[in-house]
Amino acid sequence: MATFSVPGAELDYTTEGSGPPLVLLHGLTASRDNEIRNRLDFRSLRDTHTLTAYDARGHGRSTGRTEPDDYRWPQLADDLLALIDHLHPDEPVDALGVSMGVGTLLHAATTHPDRFRRLVLVIPPTAWQTRAAQASVYRDGADLVEAQGSRALARAARLLPLPPAQADLPERVAPDIPDKLLAAAFRGAAVSDLPAPEAISQLEQPTLILAWADDPGHPTETAERLLDLLPDVELNVAHTPQQRDAWPQLAADHLR
Repeated sequence: MATFSVPGAELDYTTEGSGPPLVLLHGLTASRDNEIRNRLDFRSLRDTHTLTAYDARGHGRSTGRTEPDDYRWPQLADDLLALIDHLHPDEPVDALGVSMGVGTLLHAATTHPDRFRRLVLVIPPTAWQTRAAQASVYRDGADLVEAQGSRALARAARLLPLPPAQADLPERVAPDIPDKLLAAAFRGAAVSDLPAPEAISQLEQPTLILAWADDPGHPTETAERLLDLLPDVELNVAHTPQQRDAWPQLAADHLR
């Protein structure tokens, strides 16, 4: 493990494997370890790439502050760009983002497209017309954490059904973020959205979208809109755990 300093945080990351550089980005309240428990395990890509996986500020082993603006997606995109400039200053990288990581990655790619070669967008989150309702969920979550702590949030989350592609999980994976930072991360997400459709439509990188069905927090509407916007794109929608488990190989094929 290693760390890299960005304003207001120390990012913890690991690098392994050999080949073209590839960066993995996890989702909100998760971490690089947490996504493995969430059955989103892309570690096999180290067989073909120099694979860097890092914890976003405030998540996992990375440090953070209690400032909601620190967790806005454009800020997280700045963190990503700083990290890849540090690790791979002379070449573009492949990148795979999950949920919040999709938002981070698209903000980085639309502002600095020369830094990216190929993209994989895993369970794109709510965006544009569907974002307002999810923002309200995040604000309510922040209020609950501030009033009762993360255990109350976990109890509430257990009442929500898992998407069919996650049916093999015994329960929802617990957040990997300290209580003192969780509310700030929710509030930062509540004021975040994907870049404007016009900006996304200018991206020329070959892109693979991996979505799953029946998840209000990651609606297929976002994936389908991205499919319409991006000029060089493929979409795979998983309805079962077996279809989800095929994603690492689909990603490997796309990134060759």
